[in-house]
Parts: sequence; C-alpha cells; structure tokens
Amino acid sequence: MIDHVYVSVTDIEKSLAFYIAALKPLGWREFGKYDSASGPDNVPDLFGVGDDIYVSGTGVGSSIWLRQRQPGETGLYVGIVCDSNDAVDAAYRAAIDAGGLDEGVPADRTYFASGYYAGNVADFDGNRIEFVHKAWNPAR
Repeated sequence: MIDHVYVSVTDIEKSLAFYIAALKPLGWREFGKYDSASGPDNVPDLFGVGDDIYVSGTGVGSSIWLRQRQPGETGLYVGIVCDSNDAVDAAYRAAIDAGGLDEGVPADRTYFASGYYAGNVADFDGNRIEFVHKAWNPAR
C-alpha cells in the first residue's frame, strides 16, 4: 500500500487548490503543513492532502504532500507502508543491494511524529522511495 506521495510543483497555492478540489469528491481534504524549520535541512516544507482514514488516524490511509519543485528534480517521491520496523530494514537493505542509493538509513523520524520509522533510497534516475512504519497504524 502506498502511504504517501510527494508531488513537486511549481506553484504551491495553485496546486494545493487543485488537489483539494479534485480529491474532495473522494473524501480527501487538506489536513496540515509540515514546517521544514522543525526538521533536517533536506526535508522541505510540505502541504498535506489526505483521505478520511489517513486524516482521522483510524487506519492505514493515503496522502499527498505538495512541495516546491527544485531545478532538475524528477518530482517523484513515494512512501510505501511497512508492517514493522524490521520490514523497513529489510526493504531498505534489499533496495541498496539492488543498486539503490542511500537517502537516509532506517531510523526513527521523530521530527515527523513519535513512532515514525523510515528508511529512504533513490533509484538510478533519482526517484525516491521511503519505506515507512508508523507505530500507530493498525496491523494490516
């Protein structure tokens, strides 16, 4: 299951209005902003739109996070749900062994939330994958 996708856009306000309007009939809504000042330098400001389950925290849902596009960026960043921290570790290791590039070894990412554990890799074209386990998600 895809937990979240970062979409790199050229105009945050215009794109946020578009995604909110386009996804509203499906029960999605704007639910927050992540301020980059509270985390590491490589994490930008993020603007969240999520489905009812993701936003309520009652289950494993999906979200889109808009970010300001940087020159040369591919624009693709996908967060994939893992059922445990061990699963994050295994997926990260498999991706590295397959030739992926380290974008952040598996660890707690408490700057997002307590219980947020993730490992990040990039493929050969610079597309990014985050393997993520959120302690508050119910078992699937």
